[in-house]
Amino acid sequence: MKTFFITGISTDVGKTIASAIITEALQADYWKPIQAGELEHDDKHTVGKLISNTKSKIHPNNYALETPMSPHAAADIDGVSIDIKQINEPKTKNHLVIEGAGGLLVPLNDSQTVLDLIKLNYKVIVVSRHYLGSINHTLLTVNTLKEKGFDVSLIFSGNEHKTTEDIIKKMTKVSVIGRINEEPYFDKNVVREYAELFRNKL
Repeated sequence: MKTFFITGISTDVGKTIASAIITEALQADYWKPIQAGELEHDDKHTVGKLISNTKSKIHPNNYALETPMSPHAAADIDGVSIDIKQINEPKTKNHLVIEGAGGLLVPLNDSQTVLDLIKLNYKVIVVSRHYLGSINHTLLTVNTLKEKGFDVSLIFSGNEHKTTEDIIKKMTKVSVIGRINEEPYFDKNVVREYAELFRNKL
């Protein structure tokens, strides 16, 4: 069974939609260890609403923080400290999709970042979305992961920007699973269509 860790080059780049698509494609379990903010409509609820299969299980967060901020700051406001020794992946005999919080070097506490949650046997998928500065953010993210020895691939999110994507592909030389276009909306049908497109690349 495979474990996929979904990270982004920044916040709001489409990690949760990508996570839903990969969860649906593999009928995998989904887990977001740390959620900061929007607890009534959080990412695990979003993924649960977007998948169609009955095999996937949505696992609870280890830390559910009230404030939509970097986890270290949200935890401080909530009066807790994030201890990654207390973050253990759920036991499952299924594939597992893990969604990170923000980007790779988002702090969890005074000394550890999201990167410290990723194990060497995980396949890491980086979600990249075009904006001014996104090439730099994508290269920094992918190169950091490659230097650590991770198996890395990319998903592009949003409208195509050919020059950006071409240079990222040339300079990273990692596989590209596909693109999630700027859709008018995402529902179960749209997610299922992308799942069919991406399944053979996972």
